[in-house]
Amino acid sequence: MPGTVGRVPTPSAPRPGASREAGAVASGAAAAVLAHPWADTPLGAPEGWDPAVRAVVDLVLASPVPMALLYGEDLVLLYNDGYAELIGARHPGALGRPAAEVYADVWHEPGAGEVLERAYRRGEPFLEREAVLPIDRQGDVAEPPVFTRGYSPVRDSSGEIVGVLTVAAQTTHLTQQLQSLSDFAAALSGTLTLDDVARVTLRYCLDSFDADRVSVVVDEGSAWRMVRRVRGELLDEADERLPPLWRRMPGESSVPVAVTARSGVASFITDGHPLRETAADRHDQKIRALASLPLRSTVVRGALTVGYQAPHPWSPAERALLAASAELVGQAAERARRFETQHGTAQLLQRSMLPERLPDLPRLRIAARYDPGVDGNAAGGDFYDAFVLPSGALGVVLGDVAGHDVQAAARMGQVRAALRALALADPRPDAVLAGLDRLVASLGVEGGTQELFVTVVFGVIDADRERITLASAGHPAPLIRRCPADAEPAAEYVELPPGPPLGLGCRPPTSTVPFRPGDTLLLYSDGVVERRWQDLAAGLTGLGEAVTAAGSGDPRALCAVATAAVPGATEDDVAVLAVEHAVRPSRSAGMEVPAEPTAPSRVRHWMTAQLNEWQVPEGVIGAAVLCTSELTTNALLHAGTAARVEIDLSAERLLVSVADSGTRGQVTRARTDTLSSRGRGLGLIEELSDAWGTDPTVRGSTVWFEILIPAG
Repeated sequence: MPGTVGRVPTPSAPRPGASREAGAVASGAAAAVLAHPWADTPLGAPEGWDPAVRAVVDLVLASPVPMALLYGEDLVLLYNDGYAELIGARHPGALGRPAAEVYADVWHEPGAGEVLERAYRRGEPFLEREAVLPIDRQGDVAEPPVFTRGYSPVRDSSGEIVGVLTVAAQTTHLTQQLQSLSDFAAALSGTLTLDDVARVTLRYCLDSFDADRVSVVVDEGSAWRMVRRVRGELLDEADERLPPLWRRMPGESSVPVAVTARSGVASFITDGHPLRETAADRHDQKIRALASLPLRSTVVRGALTVGYQAPHPWSPAERALLAASAELVGQAAERARRFETQHGTAQLLQRSMLPERLPDLPRLRIAARYDPGVDGNAAGGDFYDAFVLPSGALGVVLGDVAGHDVQAAARMGQVRAALRALALADPRPDAVLAGLDRLVASLGVEGGTQELFVTVVFGVIDADRERITLASAGHPAPLIRRCPADAEPAAEYVELPPGPPLGLGCRPPTSTVPFRPGDTLLLYSDGVVERRWQDLAAGLTGLGEAVTAAGSGDPRALCAVATAAVPGATEDDVAVLAVEHAVRPSRSAGMEVPAEPTAPSRVRHWMTAQLNEWQVPEGVIGAAVLCTSELTTNALLHAGTAARVEIDLSAERLLVSVADSGTRGQVTRARTDTLSSRGRGLGLIEELSDAWGTDPTVRGSTVWFEILIPAG
């Protein structure tokens, strides 16, 4: 746009009329100005210029700030190197020519010629804080730069207006920071946990402020926990999805971020060594400039720091931007803290109504998995149970109480407790479900609702007689994976009349089917096979095919296979219970792992000795020990609590699980081709094992893997 200049600073240049020797050292636009035949323009020969005009020209050519003078009725152009850089191909032809000719393509656009004419003819100064140039800049930038530009009338010695002076400063960086702040707010709005808030904040501050170090601290009771990122730290996809590595600090810590969090007062250090006394490593020691800002929140105390390795003056605009960023982080941290509290309460309620441990039997191996639906913040009504009956048989059940609220979870607890009581008195599946039907009908009358919808499948496994007796009240048919010794595995659905849901006069028939060594029973909720816009038959087919193709009939592996069998997201809860009739009893052992740095080494030695004693093949031992060591390290890092390692060896496979009692974070599957040192444990498991997964438990989470034993 005419009268708008760029940001490129120029050295002082000799004024027109100076000696040729002086002009010889000039370059760029200044040299062109010195050499231009001004006598042929309305400006006239330099030696005849009015002293006031000469002073303006000297200012334009000598100033490090890009400037231009537009002189006379025709607004003839004279400018410096910054302006020449801005107009690109229009230079040097623009020198000494009327602005209306040079900018004929944009002269009549709003904010162009009319503004200059008004400044010249009426003496009206003009300031535009956000200006985007419509002129051609040779396509050198993806987004046009933004300028703050000003126009002022130029007067000669007699006070008469003879031209217009234009000055501009590029504000693109500030505009980009403001846009980045908007993007930051949008990203924070999608966070659910403090881990999410920290991850988004660290990434934003490093990029937007071009910082060398960023840290966030939040309160943890009377102490603090801090997470930090430094420039150049290599993080890949796996690291971004793992929980951030928080470092715990005492409540009276003298680390600047903790001091700011305690006092609620921001501080800005321009030059010094603010982290020298509390440095964790060389990255902290190098920091010389540090801004610390408190997080404004009613439920979370915390602070945000941004640091540089060189002295850094904190401008008012930058301080305001940092304060706005800290305000956004504080609001997001407050939402996350409330979510985590609600989420923890809902999950504790849900899991406390599920069995903390499943029976440990010599010939029947049992595993279960429960994943909450919706957003994971509400208790659901899916449940499972397995318990030994007075006869020595095993009772198994999986049910679904409609709803995703505390009331649904409470009803689920009532149904589960009543079912176990009925089964212990009379284990016949039809009798148990008939008794439950009366209970659910009574609960519906008591609550004044006819919308109490409960489905259940209950079975009794008699391992000695190699059979299962099942009954269903409106629940999907169970699936059995047959694994005969002389044929390939195959999955089949039990032909079991479902009957109506409980509370509607349920009198279900029973079905008794063989359950031989090598077979695995799978009970599941409808969230496993139902998907929106997909036929239920397709989901059942997908589940059957996935179970058939599974590498083994191990219950834990089949639970993982079942929950991932049907593609697409589900808003419903997902519950799976699997029971394998083992060909022969397995051997098992366990070890409590303290939260100490030497724990992974102790696990490696214990596990190596145990597997050698069991005469496990050497290749399996090496892979299993390495994977277990990595899982133990992950549990200690991310949960921060003691863990338990359990190994179970059968003729077909080795199963290893590592359980923690932490409530923070959840291990996620990582791509094996993009793993750093923090994510490599998951990558190793994926590469070295035949199956692996992660399961939530009543108090924490369990990560497990399975390695098949080679034949012979």
